[in-house]
Amino acid sequence: MARLDEIYIEHIVRLHGIPSSIVLDQDPRFTSKFWESSPYHPRTDGQTERIIQSLKDLLRACVLEQGVSWVKYLLLIEFTYNTSFHSSIGMAPFEALYGKRCRTPL
Repeated sequence: MARLDEIYIEHIVRLHGIPSSIVLDQDPRFTSKFWESSPYHPRTDGQTERIIQSLKDLLRACVLEQGVSWVKYLLLIEFTYNTSFHSSIGMAPFEALYGKRCRTPL
């Protein structure tokens, strides 16, 4: 149970704060929304491929510049991606999620 607490804090609270409610995958609110979605979105496939390519480029640049395993820098690469401007949404994902730009030391 202690490990679940750590995971909850690391992946939920750290990024989003404490949620006001939690919807589980067996919850009718979850399953009803899930089954409403269409299984095929050709535009999504291109977006997904572009995201994957961007992440690969960031990882490759990190390995070439630092000369070490990319695993060590994965959290920083995630941060870079989430705070970078995305033309598809007209802002950074962080800004879309929180409604404000991310404060960084740069």
